[in-house]
Amino acid sequence: MSTTSDSSPWRYARLGGALYLVIILCGAFAEGLVMNRLVVSGDAVATAHNILAAPMLWRLGVAANVLVVLCAVPLLWIEYRLLQPVSKSLAQLSLLFNGVSLAVEAVSKVFLLLVLPILASTSALPAPTGFGQLALLANLALKSHDIAFNIALLFFGGTCLVNGYLIFQSGYFPRVLGVLLQMAGAGYLVACTAALFAPALAAVLLPAILLLPLVGELSFCLWLLLKGVNRAQWQARAVGSA
Repeated sequence: MSTTSDSSPWRYARLGGALYLVIILCGAFAEGLVMNRLVVSGDAVATAHNILAAPMLWRLGVAANVLVVLCAVPLLWIEYRLLQPVSKSLAQLSLLFNGVSLAVEAVSKVFLLLVLPILASTSALPAPTGFGQLALLANLALKSHDIAFNIALLFFGGTCLVNGYLIFQSGYFPRVLGVLLQMAGAGYLVACTAALFAPALAAVLLPAILLLPLVGELSFCLWLLLKGVNRAQWQARAVGSA
């Protein structure tokens, strides 16, 4: 992104907003519709039957999960370029947090990709005992995904905290966006820490605490998509940092 190009930060912001919207919609479809419809908490056999009864829906949900990671990679770079003029070192820290988060999240999707092949191999074991064993293996893959995904979101929570601070200090984004994004980061940190280490507390906090990330990320996404960035202020900060 050239500091001499007036249109460049605006175009980056709009592209970032579009990518962010795709991520939010895909995440809502995959987690909110597919997982909630097919995965039965505490019942591996019922979950296995649901997935085998709707394999195409499951595949679409997994594809949406993978698309989230693919879209997040260019968005990571766009956010870095947009926020770099505020503080290059903090933008690099955010880039590091986000990179680790996406790496762990990409690995977590491998477990989702394993679920259907595991359940589809029912002919390899005698029924009904064999199906129960495969259902348990598929359930283990689902639990492994959840653990890895929560770890990824811990790092993403750090990303939101740093980006929120940079947005607050930028002068070319509204300060309220920075506050909301930091609240989103805090929500991720609390929710995922509880899910990993204090399940009883997580049962109390979830899903209400996830409203913080929803409001914070959606607000930033819509601002990027509809308003973009104050080009004059961005140029001033970019020239000053250079």
